[in-house]
Amino acid sequence: GAPPKEDKKLILGMVIFDGFQLLDTFGPLEMFGHLKDKVTIFMIGEKDGVIKSSAGPVVVVDYTFENAPKLDILMIPGGMGTRREVNNGPFLASFKSMAQATPHVASICTGSALLAKTGLIDGLKATTNKRSYEWATSQGEKVNWIAQARWVEDGKYFTSSGISAGTDMALALMDKLFGREITMSVANGAEYE
Repeated sequence: GAPPKEDKKLILGMVIFDGFQLLDTFGPLEMFGHLKDKVTIFMIGEKDGVIKSSAGPVVVVDYTFENAPKLDILMIPGGMGTRREVNNGPFLASFKSMAQATPHVASICTGSALLAKTGLIDGLKATTNKRSYEWATSQGEKVNWIAQARWVEDGKYFTSSGISAGTDMALALMDKLFGREITMSVANGAEYE
């Protein structure tokens, strides 16, 4: 028969696109990667193949939006590519339906511009990268943007500001999902202050 419910691993999908920011992506994944017995991580892209980060290194996509498994956690990073993807209708539509179907959704840095563009966080509190604040917040006029926050939680949505704040946010989400003890051991094990 099926294993008991508590043994079921959570599935975390990180959406990437050409020009994604490496640390936005791998900071949070490094934290969740310490919980291999509890979380399975997949990279999700609009198309199969490799996706080039803003810094150059490429990442191989595990699934496309079309064939990805049902997720428990959905994350999206920032990076220069967000400035192109806010105008990519098919990407936004796929990301939106995936976010609607996922219980926990988190954006890092300017990834919140993409989340805002879907309309899903209209009326909710959110934050984004301070350096791109004006551009990112203009993608969602109805969002209650909080300028002075490292990360913000509103309902099922977590949004974070710049690079290292994404890691803080990942730990806050981990705390919500798995409790303080596990989260502290991950933070300490990663020597993350």
